[in-house]
Amino acid sequence: MFDDTLLHEVALTLFPNIGPQLTRQLMSYGGSAKNVLHLPPGKLRKIPGVGPATVAILTGAERTAALKQAEGSLRKAEQEGMQLLFYTSKQFPTRLKQLPDAPVLLYYQGTADLNHPKTVAIVGTRQATDYGREQTEKLVKGVASHRPLIISGLAYGIDIAAHRAALQEGLETIGVMATGLDKLYPPTHRKTAEKMLSQGGLLTEFPFGTQPDKYNFPARNRIIAGLADGTVVIEAAKKGGALITADLAQGYDRDVLAVPGPLGSPASEGCHELIKTNRAALYSQPQDLEELLNWDAALHFNGKFKAPTAYDASDFTTEEFQLVAVLQTSPNREEHLDNLAWKAQLPIHTATSLLLGLEFRSVVKALPGKRFGLL
Repeated sequence: MFDDTLLHEVALTLFPNIGPQLTRQLMSYGGSAKNVLHLPPGKLRKIPGVGPATVAILTGAERTAALKQAEGSLRKAEQEGMQLLFYTSKQFPTRLKQLPDAPVLLYYQGTADLNHPKTVAIVGTRQATDYGREQTEKLVKGVASHRPLIISGLAYGIDIAAHRAALQEGLETIGVMATGLDKLYPPTHRKTAEKMLSQGGLLTEFPFGTQPDKYNFPARNRIIAGLADGTVVIEAAKKGGALITADLAQGYDRDVLAVPGPLGSPASEGCHELIKTNRAALYSQPQDLEELLNWDAALHFNGKFKAPTAYDASDFTTEEFQLVAVLQTSPNREEHLDNLAWKAQLPIHTATSLLLGLEFRSVVKALPGKRFGLL
């Protein structure tokens, strides 16, 4: 017997023309997916953004079809040892929850914690050179002491080199797919993907049976960018998916680095452009990544904070105290930036600016993996 709540949550994601934003809107008004799918037409029409066509879809034959498909997906997931994670689940990546275009359902198979404290994405061209593969291996080996989660797209070139280097170093690695979990692409990477299931995992927003259609890949890239605290581009032509991922990461207020290549190399033109236009920091050694993500302090951090005696709200602005109040009630008195902003009900850019000010005043401390804790 399937979990009734999850059954309705999965079904809600399977309706045509109902995307993530509208799904969240429906959930905010209905309270639960089950309630949404049983609201009468009159109440559905009162929800902002819901028109006659959406009402017809949610109350017509499509509802029965969606529930039946959801039941089949849950049965398949159970048989294959896969997880279906709705955005309200505790296992859903907190780094994705606050992104405006984040998926509301993820299909996952693996052993890695999707809320790993340190995450880095490594992306690049499918036509990788020996130089690109060598730099990928050096990067992964250079940060291995931090035990980060390595994220990439399982594609040819730099992506698969990053996954294989991570496996070689004993690191967990996640492959974000542009297909359903049952449609591995490219098939030639199956052996690597199978190893990743016990040392990382495979993740996608696409339902079972989804083929590798070309428009799925740019959508996949936003998950790669959103899951990572920092994205490193190793070899990229003037146009391509790696540059899309870099721009998405920058838009999410995540750090981006690019590896310079030999002058005149077409495979590095995109990286040089990212650096030249200040859309990426220059990566030349692991220390560059460590310092940008504040990992350099991680190996010396003892994990203990001094318990503050008290915080007086009058010493802070209203928004500052919202952040402090969240941290006071958080486990270990620390939170990831995305989760902290969400709980404080502040935009990411506002929280980032306020936290910097609080750090200068020795109220908070920046921790590895874009986490913050009270001093």
